[in-house]
Amino acid sequence: MHNPKNFQQNDRAQLEGLIREYPFATLMTHSASGLEANHLPVLLCEKDGKAVLQAHIARANPLWKTLPDKSDVLVVFNGPNCYISPNHYPTKQETGKAVPTWNYVVVHVKGVMSYIQDKDWLLAMINRLTDQHEAGQQRPWSTADAPEEFIQKMLPAIVGLEIEISAITGQWKLSQNQPERNRRGVVAGLSGESGDQYRTIAELVKSASQKQAITPAITATEN
Repeated sequence: MHNPKNFQQNDRAQLEGLIREYPFATLMTHSASGLEANHLPVLLCEKDGKAVLQAHIARANPLWKTLPDKSDVLVVFNGPNCYISPNHYPTKQETGKAVPTWNYVVVHVKGVMSYIQDKDWLLAMINRLTDQHEAGQQRPWSTADAPEEFIQKMLPAIVGLEIEISAITGQWKLSQNQPERNRRGVVAGLSGESGDQYRTIAELVKSASQKQAITPAITATEN
């Protein structure tokens, strides 16, 4: 993706944090059948000291037949995002020179994908996926709540996916290219909107603005 320097996110903890918080991803592949996108929940795990992504698809999905094992893939994780009106910019009131844009947080993961058919692996992955998403429930459901023979019959209906990560790229587009007073205007404007995404982006813009203010001071001290 086009990733201007102002918007680049290189903090591995921040990148992995977004993957965990927004795990419903888009898996993009290319094979003899052409370009394809699949949407699925993804787990970020550790294997042999390295980060990997794990997921599964329905066996009825032809992907595992049309895309060869060990193929290169791209996985996109979309975080919070929202529209930014020029009306939020004080400079627009003075000059009129402003256009709309969109603020967003996104992570792209490139890697090599393998198919896994082993039942024990599939069950362990399903258990981890379930535990992660049931954690907030008052009475978390687990696979142990279903008859064992039922679960064992369901496992052959899915194919496991494991992606060995080769690169992680993040883009935090949060009005960093705007002057400070416009960033303050964006925070104020979004804070008055209804909808969690606006307030989340407002907080992220505020945080990014604070980092921009701190960085020159750190650089000056180091010099």
